[in-house]
Amino acid sequence: MTTTTHILGYPRIGEHRELKFALEQYWRGEIEQSELQHVGAQLRHKNWQTQSDAGLSFSTVGDFAWYDHVLTTTLLLGHVPKRHSAGFPDLDTLFRVGRGQSQADCGCSGSAASDMTKWFNTNYHYIVPEFSQDDSFEVSWPQLFEEVNEAVKAGHKVKPVLLGPVSYLYLGKEVEQGFDRLTLLPRLLTAYQAILAKLAKQGVEWVQIDEPILSLQLEDQWLDSFKLAYQVIQGDVKLLLTTYFDSVDDSLDKILSLPVNGLHIDLVSSPNQLEHVAARLPDTWVLSAGVINGRNVWRADLNKQLAALQPVKQRLGDRLWVASSCSLLHSPVNLELEKTLPSDTRSWFAFAKQKAQEVALLGKALDGDKEALDACHAYSQPILERKTNQKVNKPQVQLRVNSITKTFAERCAPYAERASYQADVLGLPLLPTTTIGSFPQTDEIRTQRSAFRAGQLSEADYTQALKGHIADAVKRQEALDLDVLVHGEAERNDMVEYFAENLAGFQTTKFGWVQSYGSRCVKPAIVVADIEREKPITVEWSTYAQSLTSKQMKGMLTGPVTILCWTFPREDISRKEIAQQLAFALRDEVSDLQDAGINIIQIDEPAIREGLPLKKRDHQTYLDWAVESFKISAASAKPETQIHTHMCYSEFNEIIDSVAALDADVITIETSRSNMELLKAFEEFNYPNEIGPGVYDIHSPNIPTEEWIQGLLRKAAERVPTERLWANPDCGLKTRSWEETEAALTNLVSAAKSIRKEWAEKA
Repeated sequence: MTTTTHILGYPRIGEHRELKFALEQYWRGEIEQSELQHVGAQLRHKNWQTQSDAGLSFSTVGDFAWYDHVLTTTLLLGHVPKRHSAGFPDLDTLFRVGRGQSQADCGCSGSAASDMTKWFNTNYHYIVPEFSQDDSFEVSWPQLFEEVNEAVKAGHKVKPVLLGPVSYLYLGKEVEQGFDRLTLLPRLLTAYQAILAKLAKQGVEWVQIDEPILSLQLEDQWLDSFKLAYQVIQGDVKLLLTTYFDSVDDSLDKILSLPVNGLHIDLVSSPNQLEHVAARLPDTWVLSAGVINGRNVWRADLNKQLAALQPVKQRLGDRLWVASSCSLLHSPVNLELEKTLPSDTRSWFAFAKQKAQEVALLGKALDGDKEALDACHAYSQPILERKTNQKVNKPQVQLRVNSITKTFAERCAPYAERASYQADVLGLPLLPTTTIGSFPQTDEIRTQRSAFRAGQLSEADYTQALKGHIADAVKRQEALDLDVLVHGEAERNDMVEYFAENLAGFQTTKFGWVQSYGSRCVKPAIVVADIEREKPITVEWSTYAQSLTSKQMKGMLTGPVTILCWTFPREDISRKEIAQQLAFALRDEVSDLQDAGINIIQIDEPAIREGLPLKKRDHQTYLDWAVESFKISAASAKPETQIHTHMCYSEFNEIIDSVAALDADVITIETSRSNMELLKAFEEFNYPNEIGPGVYDIHSPNIPTEEWIQGLLRKAAERVPTERLWANPDCGLKTRSWEETEAALTNLVSAAKSIRKEWAEKA
């Protein structure tokens, strides 16, 4: 009755972001593809060995991706967008789909990257599959099969992971009008049959087939499609149908009718589903219990998990498996590297390596191993003792949150009245031009930051260096003739981590990196206690930048919901309460900025859409407190202070009411990759305030031409009144070079001036 243990996936970036650096070296032409492949192989073997050393029953294979696992599935299926599909797909094909291809790269007209959006309610981005009615699918990319061979040869017992066919279709989009991508399912299933047959020939017994959309409230036609899909692909290997991020309550009846061999459920996001699912589980199925949180960094209370699982173990015996709730892709790699964390907080955490060990230890304890039972008890003590830690709960913060009334979240004047004040104070032209906040984080900036943190550069010298970078950014913007400037954020390592470092209640790490997309990694801070602002954070930098120019300088803040979503939250209080604490801290910062003469303040909320619960019935409760938190942070602004917010890579249709309810004076959004498609939501809703639709895709190396930007602005003007339009990039420019940035912004400003003149002549 040995309990099978496994994880759903492991971080692929490496403990020291080895994959990130190798990818970027390859893209810059500094290393050969063979060197990149070598780095990937080393990481895979280390990941498999980590799982084996932890004592897990399987090493998960197929979770490694050069850019994104959905994009890897696209190549596996031979489903490359036509603009990138010349010849047999290879690694460079994959990068072209993910990053786009510039004219300089190919000596041609260039090809746009595929759309990118958030993976459910996480901060991970995936490359959206594109579907046309004449699409065909054929196994064309050998990575999965090669990695199975690699792992087996290295002595590991493997469990491949594969994104399921229905989820793959659901997560994509039609690029042609007049057809439903679900009609492609029979063709797609033929390719899945071939994949599973090939894995069977390699000796694979179990395949983890991920169908995360089963945790959504699916439309009937999508839910019904699972029956056909799994009738077709069953038979060659055992299938562990895998769900995560929410319960399967709405789809359980359909799931139980499928010809699979087991079901994985996420018992972190939805612990109450355990008894219901276990009671109805078919006699021949295994139940994989996802009890170790793959999306947070807190040490598990293994005693609590034992108590929940022991009755199920008695009922199911060895048909109960123990697992992580979801892939550990969303966790940092290894806590052992964090040598400088305070000992009292370090004992509260577990990263991916430690989570694999937690899964294995819990499995042994369920089998009655006395040593493991004792170890579980000892392991759980620090997280239990934390509950009574007096540094965690602060009465002054809780008093402020408990005092919230409706008036705390309201501006002192309606938008129409504010717009009149702002027009007088700001004096901006029609179609104002601006950027989203950050400018290139150069090697010089990063070197100086590292030297300062290592004690090799004094605080005075570091401050002087930062002022030099700010002055340079202001000078460049004035030369470009942008209308609203930003200070460039040279002092910030990350839009969330920077605030976490300057607010009480957070713990930051040195090596807690998590992949966001491609080579882009973020290092989320950890909310360890009640949050408060002890002193101003951004005022000094913004006022210094304003002193260098007569143009309007925009203050830059990260919103409460985004800080919440892009950090690892506490698990002992609600997300709503954390957001409210953050809102009050930012409210104080807004007050200080405007008192210092900053008349435009941007409070970024790019994560507000991704924070939505997966079940639609839970959306409104979340949106109510998310909107309230943003409004609390902005409500101290005077009528003449213009509040901006920014959102990127979000589908706005279903939350447009709430976006409008934020009552920001100006909202900037991503629209260039979607060719202004996202503006449809704002047009149909008749969004009342000002909008800056992004006209420069900063996630691609492509430089948009002036003509291209003009075309996008004209499209935008068909949907938004010209007097309420702004021109700006999709997102911050932190990851681009100055050469790319200045070339693109030159075209943006020139295009805006041309369109401005065009509109004036028509008036």
